Amino acid sequence: MTTLTEGSVAGNEDQRSTTENNTDRFMIALDVDGTLVDHDGHMSPGVREAAQAVVAAGHEVMIATGRSLNATLPIIEQIGIGTGYAVCCNGGVTLRLDPALSDGYEVIHKVTFDPAPALLALRSKLPTAKYALEDEDGNFLSTERFQDASFGVEAIGVDFQTLLEATAVRLVVFSTENTPEEFSETIREIGLAGVTYSVGWTAWLDIAAAGVTKASALEILRGRLDIEQHLTVAIGDGRNDIEMLNWAGRGVAMGQAPAEVIAVANEVTASVYDDGAAHVLRSLLP
Repeated sequence: MTTLTEGSVAGNEDQRSTTENNTDRFMIALDVDGTLVDHDGHMSPGVREAAQAVVAAGHEVMIATGRSLNATLPIIEQIGIGTGYAVCCNGGVTLRLDPALSDGYEVIHKVTFDPAPALLALRSKLPTAKYALEDEDGNFLSTERFQDASFGVEAIGVDFQTLLEATAVRLVVFSTENTPEEFSETIREIGLAGVTYSVGWTAWLDIAAAGVTKASALEILRGRLDIEQHLTVAIGDGRNDIEMLNWAGRGVAMGQAPAEVIAVANEVTASVYDDGAAHVLRSLLP
């Protein structure tokens, strides 16, 4: 595994040499939280400028996030990507970006699922947890006034039965009474079937439809864009990035990523607080 930082001159020069001799388009997938923005939601000018330079060079740069659509759109605007594609909801929703469209985007792919089996199994083991889901119309329904910035809209308080009857794009579970380790053990005990899930930094669980991950959505886009697998790059820091980093020809983990994320990456860059994503993006420029 290569460690790619400003101080890692050899690693940077090797990659730049390869890029200089390659006129092919790269497909670059960028996680948001912990990658493009820090945990206070701040994006540095260096990251923004590096992303725009790579776009200007003709490469396909796209957001790939666990955030819902309405929480992803401000990041797309902030980083300045006006055309192309974006993946939201951990692969559950894919957007095509085009300034000629009335909203500047359209949903081209959405995967829904029945959340009831997972909800019932989880509640039997985590009765005090908070639950929220994004429905097929983009609304968020939640128990116990559960609200998070990744939703992008204000959640509507409902009872548990209403959640059971909804159709979901994304299901979120959050517990303030369990450590991440306890939470992970509970998920293993339940043996969730028919869903894809990832446990976050805290006692937080994101669930999508079976087989749906950032990687599954990105692979569809790769085929659409006709880009060879070895020309794919992904940068991320979370457990929901593991499949994406495995999928990419060049998977890069952020410096602050947990051990299991770093383990699947080809490289490790600097942390989000040291503009690690910018270092990688600049390495793709001549």
